[in-house]
Amino acid sequence: MSEPLFPVLFENADLLVINKPAGLVCHPTKNGPTSSLIGRLRLYLGDDAEAHMINRLDRETSGLVVVAKRKEGAGFLRKLWERREVAKTYFAIVHGHPEESEFSVNAPLGDDEASPVYVKDCVREDGAPSETHFVVVERFFENQTPFSLMKVAPRTGRKHQIRIHLSHAGFPLVGDKIYGVDPDAYLSFCMKELSEEQARRLLLDCHALHASGLELTLGGVSVGMTAPINDEMKGFCLRAGVTAATLPLKGFVDPQLEDRFIEAICEQIDLAQRIKRSS
Repeated sequence: MSEPLFPVLFENADLLVINKPAGLVCHPTKNGPTSSLIGRLRLYLGDDAEAHMINRLDRETSGLVVVAKRKEGAGFLRKLWERREVAKTYFAIVHGHPEESEFSVNAPLGDDEASPVYVKDCVREDGAPSETHFVVVERFFENQTPFSLMKVAPRTGRKHQIRIHLSHAGFPLVGDKIYGVDPDAYLSFCMKELSEEQARRLLLDCHALHASGLELTLGGVSVGMTAPINDEMKGFCLRAGVTAATLPLKGFVDPQLEDRFIEAICEQIDLAQRIKRSS
């Protein structure tokens, strides 16, 4: 039996909710259809089907991706994201033990002009406003080294925001090749020259960030969904004695999603028609 293209958490005629594997890019590549999420979506849905990814994740970030199968639904959902009517939750494993159990980082982000890494951003005074809230779920040790499991809620949606804010706060993401403990790891990785020592310091093949939860406001009602954490992060935590109950281990999509989504779309169409008639 062949390996599934991706775990499906929910599907109907309008929507597809999946748990993107870590290490899979969202955008097309030249390495075949299974090398990207959009390629796998086309294989799964068929060449003639529509596939509108509403949100995207970094290659190494696992978790929830919502796909609309019709352009009307895609437009509606994208407006929810633009209006910040979607609450996002991530789980992260970081180096160190924060003193505070809960804290926020409010630091503007922009291009890191001093870095040879083209995609790297940084905290800078003239950057775009960015805010992330962090909650320490559990502090633990692995080989006498301190780590923490964090629950993360980004208030804005800037590129690499969570990873930069964690590094800025002094608790870099485990396995992060750009903003982690080894600033040269990303270029070494891209050139296929990652040393054994660099791999040892990274600890994981992919950085330890998982998009675990989304909560959408549909017609004034909050509808939530959860994606189970990836195996690499789960294994790292459980081997170190982290309480299993603190991890998102099961997938869940609110049974109201289907009805609330259809109702919200119908309300939008009705409102548009009334505006058109009155103009």
